[in-house]
Amino acid sequence: MTTLQIHQKQAEELLKHPRRGYYQMLIGKGGACSSLAKPKVRVPAPPPKTNPLRVRDNRTPTEFRRFYDRGDLPLQVSFDGATRKVLWKVKDIEKLDYHHYLPIFFDGLREKQEPYKFLALQGTKDLLAKGGSKILPVIPQLIIPIKTALNTRDKEIMCRIIGVLQQLVTSAAMVGQALVPYYRQILPVFNMFKDRNRGNSDQMDYGQRNHDNVSDLIEETLELFEVHGGDDAFINIKYMIPTYESHMLN
Repeated sequence: MTTLQIHQKQAEELLKHPRRGYYQMLIGKGGACSSLAKPKVRVPAPPPKTNPLRVRDNRTPTEFRRFYDRGDLPLQVSFDGATRKVLWKVKDIEKLDYHHYLPIFFDGLREKQEPYKFLALQGTKDLLAKGGSKILPVIPQLIIPIKTALNTRDKEIMCRIIGVLQQLVTSAAMVGQALVPYYRQILPVFNMFKDRNRGNSDQMDYGQRNHDNVSDLIEETLELFEVHGGDDAFINIKYMIPTYESHMLN
């Protein structure tokens, strides 16, 4: 049988049984999908693991950086030999508008780039040291910058803001009591990190030398909150951090 005759016979068969011919043409070409074929079972990928202690994104520019770059902050870096200091452009820091400047400086505490990092920290310390009665009315405006800095979960930033909180709570009368209603915003991150380094002697020794052990700083700060927060401080701390034990009752 010649090749021409073979093709003619295949054409006749295709006319008699078009569907069978269709499948024959697909043989060796991956086949055709049949509605009766069982689909492959695809196992969905497991959801990504969440880590509540992971460092969060901190790329949002701070108000401190924006104001400093515009030249709208009354301070700059000064060098006395190899010593770096803050040079204030005003004679009396306490005469500044604390409602305007103190929240901006607190927002700068999450900076990790120089000179913003140095200026924000030292400037905040100076403002708290000189502020006196001007600090208490500004407390509500400081909560968002404090919460934002803590929520970065960045231990360098956390140690910085916690150290400032220790100075804040002792900076003026009634400040500790004024912070009590805001424990719900401040203490959740404290609760996460309070006991993280307990039992790790290497980390504890290093942290104690450098005063950057987060769990120790948190414990010290909670004690200050309780001492300066008035009668309601302990029960509010205990509500947010169940493992906290009173330093005054004991």
